[in-house]
Amino acid sequence: MKKAVIIASVASMIGQFNRDNINLLQKLGYEVSVACNFEHGSSTSNEQVKKLMTDLDNLKIKRYHVPIPRSMFDIKNMIKSYCLLKKLSFDKQYDLMHCHSPIGGVVARLAFKKSHQQGTRVIYTAHGFHFYDGAPLKNWIIFYPVEKLCSKLTDCIITINKEDYKRAKEKFCVKEVEYIRGIGIHVEEIQNIYADIEKKKTEFSITNEKILVSVGELNSNKNHEIIIRALALLKTDTKYKYILCGKGDKEEYLKDLVKQLNLQNKVIFAGYRNDIKEILKLADIFCFPSYREGLSVALMEAMAIGLPVICSRIRGNIDLIDENKGGLFFDSNDIIECLNCIEVLLGNEKKCSDYSLYNLIKIKKFDINKINFLMEKIYLGNGESYDQCYSTSL
Repeated sequence: MKKAVIIASVASMIGQFNRDNINLLQKLGYEVSVACNFEHGSSTSNEQVKKLMTDLDNLKIKRYHVPIPRSMFDIKNMIKSYCLLKKLSFDKQYDLMHCHSPIGGVVARLAFKKSHQQGTRVIYTAHGFHFYDGAPLKNWIIFYPVEKLCSKLTDCIITINKEDYKRAKEKFCVKEVEYIRGIGIHVEEIQNIYADIEKKKTEFSITNEKILVSVGELNSNKNHEIIIRALALLKTDTKYKYILCGKGDKEEYLKDLVKQLNLQNKVIFAGYRNDIKEILKLADIFCFPSYREGLSVALMEAMAIGLPVICSRIRGNIDLIDENKGGLFFDSNDIIECLNCIEVLLGNEKKCSDYSLYNLIKIKKFDINKINFLMEKIYLGNGESYDQCYSTSL
């Protein structure tokens, strides 16, 4: 039986972004293994990681704990991970290796260098390069040369937004560069999820307020602070509440900021949630202010629910949202522009309704069935070019 391994930095990357890839590889006749850091760094709860491990066991997926760090300065664990993955590549003689995330992708490809030379097909999914238009200079100095070097150890790089596709196609030394519209979402399933709206309203003490929602790890990159500061400047008679779903190292800072700005009765910290889609069905507007994204699943899910969107004007977001059709954009550092977007959607139900309908139609292009069709071709070594796949539908 052919053997494949999926490698990522942390368990949440496997659980959130690779379940369909695992199923697809099994369907194609592969014995599948998973290697990642099961102990630290996940953006999901410990309970979710334990559930993932149980699910993998039930699917007869071999799993290996590798202490891949999320910080590039954790040299000790990077070296340890390299050694473990190199041994794994020699012992198991995989036919295919599919790696994810910047650090996990680099460590895995270096560890599989000899296996690659001996015939292992190496695929790397870039979930948003750290070097991008407008990125800090240090990102270009550190990440760009490393990714370019590792491209020589790769058979296929999968990009999930148009900017990354163009850059990889023009600058990297790799046989194949593919553009896939993210990991895909189960559009119909999401739309058919039942949500007890009254129960959710009770949980969050909601009566007749407009509801704004953000979903994402509470870290600097997700930039939730700009929404909070914009709300502090908001002058409107419209009653509203802002629900922030996620956890992270900026949580206490953001809670303190809410207190300083006297928004305790407006901003709700919901923590890590297993019922995101139900909360989205409660919402009126989705806010997504990140500095950097690849192609956000949270944003795609909000579109599938039919929410109008306020988001930062960045790579990934502009692949999903059409301005003045599905949502409004603001500069990631411009609080006033962000405020104006909030004011427009809070005060214009017709615009919200139009944006909602538009997003419900557009999101069908990102359905999991379309993504799996293209991923199967890539796994079989028969991928299609960007122009073949999307030239008529962009």
